[in-house]
Amino acid sequence: MQKVILVTGTSSGFGKQTVKLLSEAGHIVYGTVRKDPVQEGSVHQLKMDLTDNDSIVQAVNTVLQNEGRLDILINNAGMHTGGPVETSPVENIRLQMDSNFLGLVRITREVLPVMRKQGGGTIINFSSIGGLMGLPFQSFYSAGKFAIEGFSEALRMEVKQFNIRIVLINPGDFHTSNSANRRNFMAPTGPNDPYHEQFERTLGIIEKDEGNGWEPVILARKIVKIAESKNPRQRYIIASFEQKLAVALKHILPGKLFMMILADHYKIS
Repeated sequence: MQKVILVTGTSSGFGKQTVKLLSEAGHIVYGTVRKDPVQEGSVHQLKMDLTDNDSIVQAVNTVLQNEGRLDILINNAGMHTGGPVETSPVENIRLQMDSNFLGLVRITREVLPVMRKQGGGTIINFSSIGGLMGLPFQSFYSAGKFAIEGFSEALRMEVKQFNIRIVLINPGDFHTSNSANRRNFMAPTGPNDPYHEQFERTLGIIEKDEGNGWEPVILARKIVKIAESKNPRQRYIIASFEQKLAVALKHILPGKLFMMILADHYKIS
């Protein structure tokens, strides 16, 4: 069955691959980008910035004016910061939370009345493995993803009566532009920063893990299956065996022991 789908953040990575495969599967697909959109295939590109509420309203209204309905919203867009909690610039922290969490809330609130009136729909929210465990020197990224977790779990119960499904996606490490983009929003740590040596050591491991991660198309194929499912699960952890094991161990092991394992991986001395 053909569905009308809106995907945020489609200029690269997960979003770009997802809209391509959804369109090839025969769905009516709209993707959002922050810069001037460039038409690619049958995907309808819209200009939208999650920190600009007017652009969110305009994007959703465009879909409704053209199609008359919206079956699926995929909240993929986001950004990454990195750095120590103590020395990270406040403007980076604010942008991280405004983009990854508040932006997701804004567009969800814009879409909910539409889905409620049409009798149902599906909202797929991108969290992360970093939304299930705090990651060193990615504290504000993890905080934003933790917020998405709680928001989604609460929202799921609120909208159940309207046949609106809320699905959480927890990707592990994937080979995307995250590493390069993060370096644009990192604390300017230097020799005078008390966290400098540890930060550089841990950042190297983070970027190596991402560089060795899966290709985005693997996740995109899974998203297509979820979008076409009549009864999707509440959560999908799309990650390596080791990362899925880490999620399980966090729930099983004492907190101190799990932290020791995680700290050892990231060479936290």
